[in-house]
Amino acid sequence: MMKPLHLPAAAIAVIGLSTSKTSCSAFTIVPSHTSSIAQPISLTRSRLQTTSSIQSTTSDETESSPAKKYVIIGGGWAGWGAAKALCESSTIQTHNITLIDALPDPTGATPYLSSTGKPVEAGTRGFWKDYPNINKLCAQLGIDEDEVFTPFTNSSFYSPDGLEATAPVFSEATVGSILGDVPLVGDVIKNAFGGGGIGEKKEEFPMLPSPLGQVIATIPYFERLPIADRASMVGLLLATIDCLAGDEKVQAAYDRMTAHELFLKFRLSERLVEDFLKPTLLVGLFKPPEELSALVVMELLYYYALAHQDSFDVRWIKKGTVSDSLIQPLAERLVQEEYGQLNVMGGCRVKEVSLEQSEIDGKMHASKLTYLDTKSGQMETIEDIDGIIMAVGNQGMSSIVTSSPDLAKFPVFSKAASLKGIDVISCRLWFDRKVSTRSPANVFSRFDALRGAGGTFFMLDQLQEDSPELWGDDTPQEGSVVACDFYNAGGLMSLSDEDLVKILTDELLPSAVTKFADAKLVDSWVGKYPGVVSWFSPGSFDKRPPLEGAGTDVLPNIKCAGDWVRMGEREHGAKGLCQERAYVSGFEAANSLLKSTCEEEFQPHEVLPVREDEAQFKMGMELNRKVMQYVPRFWTR
Repeated sequence: MMKPLHLPAAAIAVIGLSTSKTSCSAFTIVPSHTSSIAQPISLTRSRLQTTSSIQSTTSDETESSPAKKYVIIGGGWAGWGAAKALCESSTIQTHNITLIDALPDPTGATPYLSSTGKPVEAGTRGFWKDYPNINKLCAQLGIDEDEVFTPFTNSSFYSPDGLEATAPVFSEATVGSILGDVPLVGDVIKNAFGGGGIGEKKEEFPMLPSPLGQVIATIPYFERLPIADRASMVGLLLATIDCLAGDEKVQAAYDRMTAHELFLKFRLSERLVEDFLKPTLLVGLFKPPEELSALVVMELLYYYALAHQDSFDVRWIKKGTVSDSLIQPLAERLVQEEYGQLNVMGGCRVKEVSLEQSEIDGKMHASKLTYLDTKSGQMETIEDIDGIIMAVGNQGMSSIVTSSPDLAKFPVFSKAASLKGIDVISCRLWFDRKVSTRSPANVFSRFDALRGAGGTFFMLDQLQEDSPELWGDDTPQEGSVVACDFYNAGGLMSLSDEDLVKILTDELLPSAVTKFADAKLVDSWVGKYPGVVSWFSPGSFDKRPPLEGAGTDVLPNIKCAGDWVRMGEREHGAKGLCQERAYVSGFEAANSLLKSTCEEEFQPHEVLPVREDEAQFKMGMELNRKVMQYVPRFWTR
């Protein structure tokens, strides 16, 4: 185990690598150069005693296939997905595969601590119902999901007026819990569903066609938003069907619209937008509707809310962090010889990717990578490269392309490098007493103190019960530990750490939950991350990097991965700033790279799809395609 990194907030720099998130945040802490390591990281054999499902390569096959040298740039979900797919390909287990990252230890083996020795993490990330590939990873690593993840939990929205709404756990709901307090209507519906008194077997809330199930199940959970305003959501449903049923030209037209324009044209009520959709988008895509692509907003809302009744069900890490709970055991597996002997290089900041023209096919090929060893301060190179996967976010892409003249010549990379990111602030607060809240995961809505940002707060002492590790080296106390995150935080970035903490403890938290006013702050930590998260701005779709990079016919051995990547024919059902999407994009980028560079057959990594669209949505899309042959889309441009 490596020594923990003690990080004063001012010493932290950031590179965007993949995801993500709050719900889906996608950024990674990169400590200052003095704390980093540039040599390959060695991991001890871990608790993994599982049987590999990967077919072994015979000695004859190994001898007949010259070893390839592949480099993965980026240690987020996308990078580790790519590493897993390359290492587990049945024909390349003796090949040289390297994952390189600016993070001192991208394996998750080294904890990140505040200056007072308490564990910290940039962003609190959720795991939604439709994360099939990450769920399968747990099984492959021999990890019990109940040991890693919390149960699915409620999420609450708070405004200056108080509690606005609570998202139920749809998959565990009962008829009584959903409709027990709804007069008349609740009794009628309960009888129709066969739900008797609390505790009876028939009380389980049925899975209904979407969005009917969501509409009924949330009747008692909106505290203030009138039903008439909620009903105006129908317009967005119609637009979503039209958008997702359309071809690339139709989706490009929606991408040029702002979500705000879409909401106006489809007559969503102002109150629905301001009280519910806007705060949801600020913590889901990290920007308000007027600064977001309508296309990406509809993809996100469909994937997380409309596809199935229980699509919004979310759970969280039960102990520790995403890195030490999931990434570390995966890394420990992949560095073993029998699983590919992955070479992991931390503390290495990629500076330039060099290309050369092949004498065989006349195409350009990546051949050399130059990086800064942030421990020694020396520039180093990796030569004779057969393929590269750029598993980086917008900030990482910009940094690499700016210093790589060969890459900058390709419009695909220069356009991707031009995309801007979103400012994020993470805080962690330790209190002297427990504060009870309705939900462990919570959203701030419409508070002036947010200054245009989205805000969340997570009760870590509720999500990670019986975890004295939350207090680090200090003697564990009985108080609450709260993780707070601000997204689209430009209006807050100039404030001092003390002022940010004061906004939370004096204004936001006690306004949402009054009991915070009686709690005394014991310790705090603040991390600021400018421009680290992908911004899906209107018109950005064409600038986002394709998974195939510049294209197999032009530059076959560079692929791109990450939740912001356009996946083309390999498109997956997971959308938005999403850990599942980033992870899957790594698989697909590796599969594509192997196809482009391997002379012999290889076993592509399996990619599990999300659940199939429901019948009514399929019918709606088919009907829409027929109708729109004769009706012009006057609402797009």
